[in-house]
Amino acid sequence: MAFTSNDVRISDDSKELHFNKHVDYIANHGNDKNDYEYCMTEFLRMSGIYWGVTGLDLMNELGRLDKASIIEFIKKCQCPVTGGIAACEGHDPHMLYTLSAVQILVIYDCLDAIDTELVAKYVASLQQLDGSFFGDKWGEVDTRFSFCAVAILSLIGRMDVMDVEKAVTFVMSCCNSDGGFGSKPNAESHAGLIYCCVGFLSITDQLHRLDCERLAWWLCERQLPSGGLNGRPEKLPDVCYSWWVLASLTIIGRLHWISSEKLENFILSCQDAETGGFADRTGNMPDIFHTLFGLGALSLLGDKRLKPVNPTFCMPQYVIERCNLKPKVIVL
Repeated sequence: MAFTSNDVRISDDSKELHFNKHVDYIANHGNDKNDYEYCMTEFLRMSGIYWGVTGLDLMNELGRLDKASIIEFIKKCQCPVTGGIAACEGHDPHMLYTLSAVQILVIYDCLDAIDTELVAKYVASLQQLDGSFFGDKWGEVDTRFSFCAVAILSLIGRMDVMDVEKAVTFVMSCCNSDGGFGSKPNAESHAGLIYCCVGFLSITDQLHRLDCERLAWWLCERQLPSGGLNGRPEKLPDVCYSWWVLASLTIIGRLHWISSEKLENFILSCQDAETGGFADRTGNMPDIFHTLFGLGALSLLGDKRLKPVNPTFCMPQYVIERCNLKPKVIVL
């Protein structure tokens, strides 16, 4: 049992997915360019578009967005020198937003809208001698960027430009005695970073390196009495960890180790019944980030109103199959 001093109370009322309200919430997100939230989130605009595109595709409502304007925006955000893609026009390119842009274009089946050879060059330029990756030219190292690198390169078909062996060695050097992973060697285990490292090993066909039993126990201990999942011991539950933890458990074949019913009730309790969208936890304001990961988690739990989601890429499964990608999962 996880530490339980930090948790939330949720209603025992039966809950339903407010499907149409979520569609409207995502489709209308960012339409008001003068909105305070829109102006203050310019630094992650590209990822916001990815969250919306993926969420609507999972609900089979992708047509609600303006595909042409989204693709044009991405083209304007690619740096013609480095090949990396920024969060917004005029910003520096970064690995995180390069991945978001590639994911959007792959969903739309429009990768030819950007120079993918330059993208491959950009990602390769950020790999270091120890196998780690910088997030951008400023030199931050984090296992998130190792995942971004292999996800980008696999989606564009250019895994050949990186040193996979060294990259795997670095990621495994970030594995802790509890079976989890941190951002770098000797850093605390964290569910979001575990997802990145497990996803990395799924793409590189190295899942055999995991101590799955130990890791799965650590992940399962993230479930609190409310049904929600936290990212570390003693933290509050949060809808986004419904994705990070569930996806990791799915990849290592142990989704059944947690209470799916209690988690589903927690996720549904975080919906905004008036505006649509999901919040981090019950009673808070919804946002596009938690909305995608709430929907993604419900898809992993088998909600038939949603398309199947791929646990490694957090993209619709049909898209991954269309790309002929086969990220590994463990089947017990």
